[in-house]
Amino acid sequence: MSDLRIDIGISDEDRAAIADQLSHLLADTYTLYLRTHQYHWNVTGPMFQTLHLMFEAQYNELWLAVDLIAERIRALGFPAPGSYREFAELTTIEEESDRPDSTEMIRRLVVGHETVARTARGAFDLVGSARDEPTADLLTQRLQVHEKEAWMLRSLLA
Repeated sequence: MSDLRIDIGISDEDRAAIADQLSHLLADTYTLYLRTHQYHWNVTGPMFQTLHLMFEAQYNELWLAVDLIAERIRALGFPAPGSYREFAELTTIEEESDRPDSTEMIRRLVVGHETVARTARGAFDLVGSARDEPTADLLTQRLQVHEKEAWMLRSLLA
């Protein structure tokens, strides 16, 4: 193990706090990924084909996002959470215990995307004060995705 100190222009304290915020974002993103993938498998009804394909595109995007978020945590010098237990402790998305119909799936995914957007947005003050532009860029990209997905899903319910 290297004893080379990380010196990227962000204090150790700020890096730790940002990594903590990103760990919550990672947990929310992974939890939403699991939910979306499960809905892809289990959706039924007259909109089956449309929703099956839409959910697949969404879970693929989320799968790529978890890697980007985890790698940013690592670049800041901290381990990324990766177990179900850790994600369950960090996420703000509630566990499901039922099998919703397709309309309820859409509604819950809107709520999930909005939840992840709030988690991402909640890190901006800290990231801005630390002048952590790479994390700010990552957060901005995630916000664009989640806000667009929430809008598109909400449009299906109109």
